[in-house]
Amino acid sequence: MINITTNIEGEDHIIMVEGDVDASSSIHLDEALTELANDDSVKYILVDGSQLNYISSAGLGVFMSYIDDFKNKSIKMVIYGLSEKVSNVFQILGLDQLMTIVSDKKEAKEKLHEVQS
Repeated sequence: MINITTNIEGEDHIIMVEGDVDASSSIHLDEALTELANDDSVKYILVDGSQLNYISSAGLGVFMSYIDDFKNKSIKMVIYGLSEKVSNVFQILGLDQLMTIVSDKKEAKEKLHEVQS
């Protein structure tokens, strides 16, 4: 079971992912990210994973499929709040090297808005 909600705080679009992202539910995560990717006003995405219990390779594939798309559209995405178990899955596959993953919302907002030199 998965529940995905999207909120806006200023210019930050926050996707909260609750439950399990597996092969059957990953389509809902994909739909939420597609909606943001297709909105030209979106430049900052925070993914709140604090209620994410499990993520399968299909769920990880959803995140991976947007890396280039977001880069091409100058959209910055930061994932935060992952449990140790879920964070380990990202690390084992090296996805923590391809995506920005931090521990909490405050740090995520700082990373999202840091000035690139």
